[in-house]
Amino acid sequence: MPLPKLTRLELRIMETLWSKGPSPIRELVEAFPKDERLAYTTVQTVVYRLEAKKAVRRTSKISNAHVFEAVVSRASAQHRMIDDLVALFGGHRLPIVTHLIESGRLTPEEVREARKALRDLAKKDKNQ
Repeated sequence: MPLPKLTRLELRIMETLWSKGPSPIRELVEAFPKDERLAYTTVQTVVYRLEAKKAVRRTSKISNAHVFEAVVSRASAQHRMIDDLVALFGGHRLPIVTHLIESGRLTPEEVREARKALRDLAKKDKNQ
């Protein structure tokens, strides 16, 4: 089954589920900063949409409140978004990587991790 496309709001809710684990809608509402807090019914609608997309599922019921958990992993959602971004560039990855490097937005740790990933890939290619 293909991974669902997620909106920004859906991603914010998923982020809470990935961080906190299974949660009822009330806790998802309260996870938003007070000045950005949405109505309970808005969050409920978005969670039901996520459920229809098979990104979350109901795990239990506490009193009359359903508890939801993420079915889609954070890594899977990130990979989907990156694949969608690459598709916007006609499948060309280099402009994206170049922009990240030239913009200075990569932390030193991210640069180290990228170098390590490139070395690991080169070793893998060499051994094949």
